[in-house]
Amino acid sequence: MTDAVETVAFRMTLDPGQVEDYRARHDAIWPELVAELRRRGVIDYRIFLDPESHALFAVMTRRVDHDLDSLPRTEVMQRWWAMMGDIMRTNPDQSPVQVDLQPMFVLS
Repeated sequence: MTDAVETVAFRMTLDPGQVEDYRARHDAIWPELVAELRRRGVIDYRIFLDPESHALFAVMTRRVDHDLDSLPRTEVMQRWWAMMGDIMRTNPDQSPVQVDLQPMFVLS
């Protein structure tokens, strides 16, 4: 395990009228999902909403040696996606439609 970290950001889309449901589901995030995210290298994960466009902007800090590529194959991730699929734009495999965001400015 390394101490090196990286920050990535991406956009997802929430269905109109689903803000409270989305917030409530994340307020009650399953401890086993949190543990799996941590185990695979997530250090910090924040999601912000643009209420006008329903865009969700996620910012994640993760270890450079993360193992997030295998997360979609886990049972807990599959269950989470199935639960969230009725309130946001998803792919055929139920994963959220995700658009990577390009870094433009950093003040550190």
